[in-house]
Amino acid sequence: MLWASAISTAGRLDAAVADAFEQVERQLDSQDPDLVIAFVTREFGAEQASLRRLLEARWSEALLFGCCASGVIGAGREIEREAAVAISAAILPGIELIPSHVERSDLPQTFAGRAAWESALHAKPSQAPQFLVITDPFTFAAEEILPSLDHAFPGSLKIGGLASGGRQPGSTLLYLGHNTYRSGAIFLGLSGNLQLDSIVAQGCRPIGDPMFVTACHGNLLRELDGQTPRDVLTAAYEKLNARDRELVGHSLFIGLAMPNQGPSIPAGDFLVRNVLGMDPQSGALWVGAKLEANSIVQFHVRDALSSAQDLERALTRYRSEHYATPAGALLFSCVGRGAGLYGTPDHDSNALRRSLGELPIAGFFCSGEIGPVQGFTQVHGHTSAVALISPKAARP
Repeated sequence: MLWASAISTAGRLDAAVADAFEQVERQLDSQDPDLVIAFVTREFGAEQASLRRLLEARWSEALLFGCCASGVIGAGREIEREAAVAISAAILPGIELIPSHVERSDLPQTFAGRAAWESALHAKPSQAPQFLVITDPFTFAAEEILPSLDHAFPGSLKIGGLASGGRQPGSTLLYLGHNTYRSGAIFLGLSGNLQLDSIVAQGCRPIGDPMFVTACHGNLLRELDGQTPRDVLTAAYEKLNARDRELVGHSLFIGLAMPNQGPSIPAGDFLVRNVLGMDPQSGALWVGAKLEANSIVQFHVRDALSSAQDLERALTRYRSEHYATPAGALLFSCVGRGAGLYGTPDHDSNALRRSLGELPIAGFFCSGEIGPVQGFTQVHGHTSAVALISPKAARP
């Protein structure tokens, strides 16, 4: 297995693609890749549609997978709001690539049997496929189908993001094989001599204590340990420093424990969702998730420091659990991160390389990030989801 990554900011798409291809060829010792993952910023306008043709002229046998985006990531750089192309290319011996494009209407009903999902994605659980996923946010509600996908492929990792390059329905471009799509979702199953691991850094840190939901209705949180959320927050607020008090005012989130988790939950293992507002009369909170009685939640805050610390914590955990340096990485990062959050570009790419070495990285800034928390695949916000790719032979 051999991965390469490149990025180019040449002003024309054909020139940028040619530049990126030359960088990749040097890293691959002029070998033709089996897979090319490409992300193109929307600043190229109508030129974006010619990406597939440019690839086929260079590597006609390589499978293309990618999308248009508001910003792209490659070779350790993160380019936002300007013309750029990011390319990752790989030589993948012993790996089967299983591409599929689906529209929401093509997919089985939520509780359909496994066979319906196998037909939709052209894959079987016995192949142990690992999935890369990119969706069009205007026509495909990823959060609605992920629970069923987890049920159909329980041993498979699903990771990716919602394309951010379109501004209205029909303007998103999804690249898969010999086709370009403007709606739906693209999946790439990888099966064989491959280990796909994930890091999901949600960019928040907990405040206060974990508490039980003792009264709720839908996404309305009425009571925590018998108290109103307003009273809980007031008590927690009194114990916070000045900076965290400020964050509670404009960057407050809630973390939901996943099913079957115990009462002691490490930071980073909550599913983080937005706090939408407070009922001034009852002190209840509306949150961005359906709640269940007796579940465990904890309030969180977010800023640049919290995001950086959360990513470092996730990288430290990954290093402690894995033996080999990955062959390559894909970074799916929220449009709310990047230079706008940290004040400087390349933050998350630099963190990955400091922790894991100079591995090839490519990716894009997403309108939502797809990745697992405690074994359940979710759509996230404010998150960096990282796919780390290695051959199985590299594992201990």
